[in-house]
Amino acid sequence: MSDPKLLDSKNQVVALGDIVRVVTLSKKFIKSFPEEERILIESMIGNFFKVMAIDEEGQPCVMREWHDEHGLLQTHVIALDPEEMEKI
Repeated sequence: MSDPKLLDSKNQVVALGDIVRVVTLSKKFIKSFPEEERILIESMIGNFFKVMAIDEEGQPCVMREWHDEHGLLQTHVIALDPEEMEKI
């Protein structure tokens, strides 16, 4: 059995290692984060990320990194739905 193709918002095939632009994230998804992290998640919209993994549900995943107020590296890995990304 072959894997289904991963598609972006323009029906382009997306694969591991591709660069995608986050075009939208749902308000419900953003609100699921602690208030102090929401701005970081919202800042992903319009930016470019490398597809770093394909999750167990077959969705492409991208990672956002930042340093917190103590200088410690923090990360969020999020899986994207087709309508949330555009392959570059």
